[in-house]
Amino acid sequence: MTPLVFATAALAEIAGCFAVWAVLRLGAPSWWLLPGFASLLAFAWLLTLVDAPAAGRVYATYGGIYIVMSLVWMWLAEGFRPDRWDLTGAAVSLAGAAIILFGPRGG
Repeated sequence: MTPLVFATAALAEIAGCFAVWAVLRLGAPSWWLLPGFASLLAFAWLLTLVDAPAAGRVYATYGGIYIVMSLVWMWLAEGFRPDRWDLTGAAVSLAGAAIILFGPRGG
């Protein structure tokens, strides 16, 4: 369930941020901010669903997922295909996220 929550949270955050970007940089109508802000609220709520003892660990792990989902957004929504350096960076960030989330910890 955690990977799905992270992926959904990332899409919500990216969509919310893109709404602001579109208004300020692309000339989209200002009403785009309403669903954008709702999407950002959904993002924050979704991260609370991850079962972890420390919020910082959730946020750090989420960062790796966010990087990957940002590249997916870039490709599907903006039409820019990730290059090998994007994919390499995404793989490194996912490895880091996995270490943070699944690393053995003493009691």
